[in-house]
Amino acid sequence: MPSSHGDLDRQIEQLMECKPLGEAEVKTLCDQARAILVEEWNVQPVKCPVTICGDIHGQFYDLIELFRIGGNAPDTNYLFMGDYVGQSLFLFFFSFFLLCY
Repeated sequence: MPSSHGDLDRQIEQLMECKPLGEAEVKTLCDQARAILVEEWNVQPVKCPVTICGDIHGQFYDLIELFRIGGNAPDTNYLFMGDYVGQSLFLFFFSFFLLCY
């Protein structure tokens, strides 16, 4: 069952507070992300203007600060250059925060 826009807003707020999502919510987000990614090409057009970001290595608080300064997606276009995974203790929040957007 797809999440409503209100559900995604609530999930984003919950993740920003470093509160984990429930198992059913995580499964739904993963299913929705998979459905989108399976249909997309591996090269995507990027609309200008765009904020280009270097390797973020799963640093959740750096991502939050980036969105605070640059603006939230989809109001601001971001291009992340890679290395999302890192050794961060907050990798769960980082990953699902991006999935919600």
